[in-house]
Amino acid sequence: MRALVQRVSRASVTVEGEITGAIGPGLLVLLGVTHSDTEADCDRLADKVRALRIFEDADGKMNEALGERDILCVSQFTLYGDTRRGNRPAFVDAARPETAEPLYERFCARVNAQRGVFGAHMDVELVNDGPVTLLLEIPG
Repeated sequence: MRALVQRVSRASVTVEGEITGAIGPGLLVLLGVTHSDTEADCDRLADKVRALRIFEDADGKMNEALGERDILCVSQFTLYGDTRRGNRPAFVDAARPETAEPLYERFCARVNAQRGVFGAHMDVELVNDGPVTLLLEIPG
């Protein structure tokens, strides 16, 4: 399971002209699921995201966890795009929807996230804060 985690001032996701999720300061999480990911992997990654100390404390040091800030989570199978053989990505490492969607929903519930629509074409807008962007991976 992979997550691209971005600290944001604000972020939103729109599907067919309707905002399905929007947050102020917090984290935008782009979440990718592979074939071997389990519920335990999902829970471990969710707990890691909530515990990341990537917000400034009173001294301006990156030392505070998410706290009461929000999370917006968007399913992102393209995190498993493989371009080692040419220029067109192959997505064979991305889990099929019947595997990925329940884990995406579990992750969102565990972190209490606003969300996009699984499998939909989404317009994602964000104002990256910092910018601070991390790639997290829990081997499945």
